[in-house]
Amino acid sequence: MLKKVLIANRGEIALRVIRACRKLGVLSVAAFSDADAHLPFVREADEAHYLGPSPSADSYLRIDRIISLAKTHGCDGIHPGYGFLAENAAFAKACEDAGIEFIGPDSGAIDRLGDKRHAKAVAEKAGVPVTPWVKCAGEADAETIKAVESIGFPVMIKPAAGGGGKGMHKADSVEQLKTLIPKAAREAKASFGDDALLVEKFLPAPKHIEVQVVADKHGSVLHFFERECSLQRRHQKLLEETPSPSLSAEQREKICADAVAIAKAANYSNAGTCEFLFDEKQGSWYFCEVNTRLQVEHPVTEQVTGVDLVELQLRVASGERLEIKQDQVKQSGHAIELRINSEDPYADFMPSLGYIEAFSPPEGNGIRVDAGYHTGDSVTQFYDSLIAKLIVQGKDRKAATALALKALSEFLVVGVATTIPFHANLLQHKDVVAGKFDIHWVEKHMAELNQRGREQDAAVLAALMEYRHLQKVRAAQGKAGELAFDPWSSSSLPRVR
Repeated sequence: MLKKVLIANRGEIALRVIRACRKLGVLSVAAFSDADAHLPFVREADEAHYLGPSPSADSYLRIDRIISLAKTHGCDGIHPGYGFLAENAAFAKACEDAGIEFIGPDSGAIDRLGDKRHAKAVAEKAGVPVTPWVKCAGEADAETIKAVESIGFPVMIKPAAGGGGKGMHKADSVEQLKTLIPKAAREAKASFGDDALLVEKFLPAPKHIEVQVVADKHGSVLHFFERECSLQRRHQKLLEETPSPSLSAEQREKICADAVAIAKAANYSNAGTCEFLFDEKQGSWYFCEVNTRLQVEHPVTEQVTGVDLVELQLRVASGERLEIKQDQVKQSGHAIELRINSEDPYADFMPSLGYIEAFSPPEGNGIRVDAGYHTGDSVTQFYDSLIAKLIVQGKDRKAATALALKALSEFLVVGVATTIPFHANLLQHKDVVAGKFDIHWVEKHMAELNQRGREQDAAVLAALMEYRHLQKVRAAQGKAGELAFDPWSSSSLPRVR
C-alpha cells in the first residue's frame, strides 16, 4: 500500500481523497494556492504545503511545482482528482519519471484514451460504434473545413484532452467554425494545457450515458454500471443519476460490456469512465470519449453499488488485484447527485463570489453531502463554481427524487447565490419526473424553469431577511448556537445587507 499521497487538487475532491487515504492508513498531503489557504481540505489533510499563487496556471497546473512538493515531502503517490492535470499525460509521465505513483492510468493509457481522437480509434478497434469525427489542429484551415464539410453540419468542437464541458462549442456553418475553433483552442489550452481539438457530428437529441470502469494492473476490468448525465447546461452537468431511466436491462448489459471492451483494448488501469451518446428512439449508442480519471459524479455509483471507488483507486495504484468479480457488483436502489454551484441561475448562471455567511447542509438517512466549503469560507474568481454535491439514495427513482427535494429545502447557504432553487424546479418538472429529456432539454426549458423560480423569490427574500434579523438579535443577546431556518435555502438572490 502507498504510504503518503499528495493531492494535486482542491475543494471537495481533495477532501474525498483525504478521507479515503485515512480509511486505508495512508498519509495525505494537501497542496494549496493563496486563495485556498483557509479552505477545509487544507485543514483536514495530515500535511498541507503551499503550491503557488491563486491563478491555476501558477499553482494547480504547475507540474514542476507539484512534483517538487511530492519529492520534498516524501510522497510515493499523487492523486490528481478531476480537472486541472488529471488527464494530462505529461503529468502522469513526470510522476513516473520521478518514481512517484500516479493514481490513475499510466501516461500511455492517457495518450490512448485521454486524447479523444485516440480514444475513438481504440473504440473503433474494439468494435464499438463512434460518432463521425475529424481531427483539428486548432485553426480552421482549408483542409479542416473540407473534412468537416464531409461529415456535415452541425458539428461539435471539443478539446482533445480534458472534460467537464470546457472548450466545447456547436458550429452550424463554416463561418462559425472559423470563429469557434480558435476560441475552443484557447479555452482548451487554458483549462488543460493542450490546445488540440476534434470536431464530431452533432446529434440532435441524444442522451448522455456513461459507464464507470475500474481496472487493476493485472488485466482485470470491472464495470460499476451506468450513470445518466443528460440534464446539463452548456455541456456542464447539473444532475446525475443511476440507474438510467432510459435503458432496458438488455441495453444496460450491452453498453457496460462495450465500456469494458474499450478499457481492455487500451490496456487500461485504475478508474475511468466511458461516455456514450444514446439515441433513445433507435435504441443505439455511440462512443464519445473516455474520462481517464475519477468523475465528479462518482458518488451516485458508490451509493448504489456500495463500493468505495477512491479506495479502489488507491488499492489498484498500490498494485493490488481487484478482489471482487463482475457478478458480485450489484445495483441497489436509485441515487441522484445535484451539483450545488455558486451561480445565479436567474442571471444566466453568473458566478456568485464572496463570503459564505452560513453553510448548513441537510442530514439524514439516504443523504450525503460532499462539500468543499464551510461557513466562513470565501468563493473566489480563480476556480470553478462547485461548492458542494448533494447526493441522495432511495429505494427507487420516485423515492430518491422526493428525498432530494426534501434535502434541497433544508440546504442553507447564505452569502452567495446558488443553484439550489433551480434544482428544486428541475426535479419537479413533469418531463424530468417521467425521464423524458435529452442533453438539450435544459436549454430549451430554461425560461420556464427560471419563471417558476422567480415566483418563489419574494418568500425566500422574506425568510432571508428574517434570518438576518434573528442573527442580529441573538448576537445582541450574546447567545451562541445556530438558528432554526428552513426557507428554500440559498436563493438565487444576491447578498442582502
